[in-house]
Formats: sequence, structure tokens, C-alpha cells
Amino acid sequence: MSHPPPRVLVVDDQELIRAGFRMILERNGLEVLAEAADGVEAVGLAEKLSPDVVLMDVRMPRMDGIEATRRIVARRSDTRVVALTTFDLDEYVYEAVRAGASGFLLKDISPADLVHAVGVAARGDALLAPALTRRLLDRYVSRPLPSIRPDRLAAATARELDVLRLVARGRSNSEIAGGLFLSEATVKTYVSRLLAKLAVRDRVQLTILAYQCGLVPPGDDILGD
Repeated sequence: MSHPPPRVLVVDDQELIRAGFRMILERNGLEVLAEAADGVEAVGLAEKLSPDVVLMDVRMPRMDGIEATRRIVARRSDTRVVALTTFDLDEYVYEAVRAGASGFLLKDISPADLVHAVGVAARGDALLAPALTRRLLDRYVSRPLPSIRPDRLAAATARELDVLRLVARGRSNSEIAGGLFLSEATVKTYVSRLLAKLAVRDRVQLTILAYQCGLVPPGDDILGD
């Protein structure tokens, strides 16, 4: 069964960037619900329009993307926020993920990768910007996310831990299904159970937890990069 295209809210204080992202997304069949120039507008539009994905600049006037992300995530558990940054991996991106962002992208991303990333975020199917992920996770090892408690792993079954390891390596549900000889529907069930048992929001936080607990060692082939 085909799914409707993701509905997107584009948030950036630069009009040219917003227009460029809108053009790329709409040319590829995605629906851009609206644009916002700062965090205040973003929070209001997210509440009004219920987007599937918010592309969120982290550095903006009035309210930055970190606080806007925190408010949107608190009010709309089904909306995925993807942080946008001009820089490789700075403190703003780290704080945006702490605030609840489900991933992060560089603004110079290619059009094809942008469209793919929005689809991935809407499905909650994998991490974004894998080239940056290892460094982000390294930051979490030394500065853990307070809401993530390693002792919760004790509640997971052996099979759920197998799935968690593959989630932490950036594998999609279909890839996990193939690797473990399961149906994709079964993998989705395992992931949902993990989210509930470990009391985390999404696959980003599942990966952070697996990394912090040593389930996936720092030198392992996370995300294949």
C-alpha cells in the first residue's frame, strides 16, 4: 500500500533557503504546507498545520530552532523535526537533538538526498546525515542524555537487542528484516516495543542508548561509514 507524501514545514530565517527547499521538495511530489522565518512562527504553524516533518534551522532570531524543536516535540509527538545547519557539527546541532530532533542535515545537501531524508524522517526509519553521526554519538558518550537510562536495557529480550543493534547501525526496517529473516511488519513491532520499553522517542535515541551502553562499540561499523 502506498503512503501519501510527507507534509513538510520549512523553517529558516533566510528566504532564499526556504524557497530553494520548497522548490526541491515540491518538484519531487512532496507537499510543503508553509514556511516560517523563525521559531515563533514555526511553533504556531506546526500546531495549526500538523506537518509530518519540520525542516528546522537551528540559528534564528526571536526563538532559535532548539527551543522551537522542544516545544513542537512536546506538543506533537507524531511530528518529526530535522535540524538544519550550515556547519559540520556544532553545539546547536547537539542541543537540537537533545531537544528532540530526530535527525540533522547540512544545508548544502543535494536535492536527491534532501528528498530522501524527508521521506526517511517521516517514516522514522533511520538516522540522517550518517557522516556526522559518529561524532554526535561521541559527544553523547561524554555528555549523556538525562532521559536515557541504560538500566532499561534489562527489560529487552535477546531478539529485541538484536534488532536494537541493527537500528543503531542505521539499518532500515527492511534491511533488518532481511538480516534477521523476519517480516518487515515483525521488525516494526520489535522497534515499537523497544521504544516503549526503553522509554525513548525515536530511533535517534535508540541509537544513542545502544552506543552509551556499549551494545554497539565505538569502533563498530555504525551506519556503514
